[in-house]
Amino acid sequence: MKAVLLAGGFGKRLRPLTDKVPKPLVKVGGRPILEWQILWLRSFGVKSFVILASYLSEKIMEHVDSRKEGWGISAEYSVEDEPLGTGGAIKNAEEFLRNEKAFYVLNGDNITNVDIRRLELKDGIASIALAPLRSTYGVVSVDDRGKITKFDEKPIIKDYWMNAGVYIMSNKVLDYLPENGAVEKTAFVELSGKGMLRGVKFSDCYFHGVDSVKDVEEVSADLDAKKVYGDI
Repeated sequence: MKAVLLAGGFGKRLRPLTDKVPKPLVKVGGRPILEWQILWLRSFGVKSFVILASYLSEKIMEHVDSRKEGWGISAEYSVEDEPLGTGGAIKNAEEFLRNEKAFYVLNGDNITNVDIRRLELKDGIASIALAPLRSTYGVVSVDDRGKITKFDEKPIIKDYWMNAGVYIMSNKVLDYLPENGAVEKTAFVELSGKGMLRGVKFSDCYFHGVDSVKDVEEVSADLDAKKVYGDI
């Protein structure tokens, strides 16, 4: 099965790291984000990739092409002349996907270790990996007398679920995608209204977006401590 990597973001909040390097090639834990993603997916047997690029696309293609033989993968590229949003970017790659019964899709700025083998379509057109919500703030517990009893630094809130940016999609999803726009605000809304969108909960997975320099530091520390992939 093919994996589609959404790698077209500008990474504005990561500047100056992204002034000359595209966001997917920003290093965390000693490797570019994109490289971690490819190696993680390859560990599940995925060897065919479609990379959706835009900003500094030539650097992404050069990086992957120089390593793909060693990784034992194949790579195709769909390049946007202008930003099309996540939905439009996938639609723009239709020539690579229309003949695929199903394919994985991954946001290009996430580090996660969800078990993609659990993602199934069943009777739907797409399924979303869901991770427990991690608070972006420290949480304070207070007793009935107003006394603080505990501090939790960015705890995981397991009663709420967030989109982990990992999907499996039927080729039928291409008929619901916009020419320009976010898949989360277009196709997913329409499919959920028709009962064709599933969510798969991963209660113990690792998930962390890489959107800021602080994220780079936090994810790098987790990768260095082998909290994510072990010896991948």
